Amino acid sequence: MFDVKTILPAEADNQYQGSSIALYFFVLFVVIMTCRSIVHMFFSGFGLHEIANLVHFDGEPDPSRIIHLFFSLWGFSQLIFCLICWVGIWKYRSLVPAFYMLWMLEWGGRAFLYPIFFVRLSDGAYSKGIAPGAEFAPHVFLCLVLFFLLSLKRRKPKPVLMSGTKEEN
Repeated sequence: MFDVKTILPAEADNQYQGSSIALYFFVLFVVIMTCRSIVHMFFSGFGLHEIANLVHFDGEPDPSRIIHLFFSLWGFSQLIFCLICWVGIWKYRSLVPAFYMLWMLEWGGRAFLYPIFFVRLSDGAYSKGIAPGAEFAPHVFLCLVLFFLLSLKRRKPKPVLMSGTKEEN
């Protein structure tokens, strides 16, 4: 039923063995993550202040310029990962379970490690509210786990009918 060997197959090819719904969800997820990455990279001020709800810092020299730069670089690194996922979707679908694992690491860390080990930024000093990425991270993580498990589920092979025979129900 679930084949753990499909996480890192011996040969990376376009022969995806998991559930079709897990593949379709993965494509949708990568579309959303690609759009998110583009916003973070090219519209860092909007993504940082309007979506992530971080406050604008004033000072001399202007600290917001360097903050926007780092936010944009983060968006660029996200976009690189999304591009690698797109290559996987088009040419190496057998690696979809491995990509799910990597996304689970990112979203699991965001959901569970950062709130425990790092300062919460939603105390009002740095933000105007909780960012959607932080608020929905546990839900996204659980969805990723579910679809990861479905990506490990082997499809039943279709029965091969001999010519001249009828399939019995």
